[in-house]
Amino acid sequence: MDDYSKIFDLSGRRALVIGGASGIGRASCSGLASFGADVICGDLDIAKAKEAALAIAVEGRTAEALHIDLCDRDSVAGAARTAGVPDVLVISPSINVRKPLLDVTEEEFDRVVGLNLKSIFRALKVFVPGMVARGKGSIIVFSSIRAQVVEPGQGVYAATKAGTLQMIRALAAELGQSGVRANAIAPGIVETPLTQQIKQNDAWYRAYSDKSVMRRWASPSELVGAVVYLASDASSYVTGSYLLVDGGWTAADGRFTPPLPASSHAAAS
Repeated sequence: MDDYSKIFDLSGRRALVIGGASGIGRASCSGLASFGADVICGDLDIAKAKEAALAIAVEGRTAEALHIDLCDRDSVAGAARTAGVPDVLVISPSINVRKPLLDVTEEEFDRVVGLNLKSIFRALKVFVPGMVARGKGSIIVFSSIRAQVVEPGQGVYAATKAGTLQMIRALAAELGQSGVRANAIAPGIVETPLTQQIKQNDAWYRAYSDKSVMRRWASPSELVGAVVYLASDASSYVTGSYLLVDGGWTAADGRFTPPLPASSHAAAS
């Protein structure tokens, strides 16, 4: 019988997390390091990236910080020269402009598409060829439930998340026999800087909580399991996937719970 005790072990693997200074990216850095990976916390904010790396190192694990501006071709190329070829590549940064689609300016459109979609393409172009040449690697990119469901004010953001998913699926198909896997994680509502606008509006915040069948928001730490899974040998036959971590948001229809008869399995009072 096979020994599965090390199926999530990442010892000896080098993981680059772009967007590793905060939110889901920072939690991913910590989680990957916990399973033995040598982590590079890559971010535009190098000061916060150093804080994230130091927090991991204090716990006796290996981490370093790396400055990378995904919107700058030269910065990405320079980061690749410094970091080398990672075994695991995680890309998490996103921005959003919440406006009716017809009110979005071309400049705003270009800014959201530039970071959320084009910069991922740029990073893949730079980091993935080395993984292919080595014949092994895991690419993990953050999409969103907005690749599947949308609401007013999310048109451009949703388009980039759907585009990210399809780009990753195409990459998975193209690299299927290379030993390199590519997958997308789709978070639901997560307590991150990107959702600060919602958190400041109590009614909006509660409505989002109620839409999830778990009736609450996620913390960044609750995305770590999906990242570790896709980084590890536990997912060795998983590529081109859209892994939902959304608290059941996309499983349930609507925000109203119909009045149903009491369950016959309910405990007697």
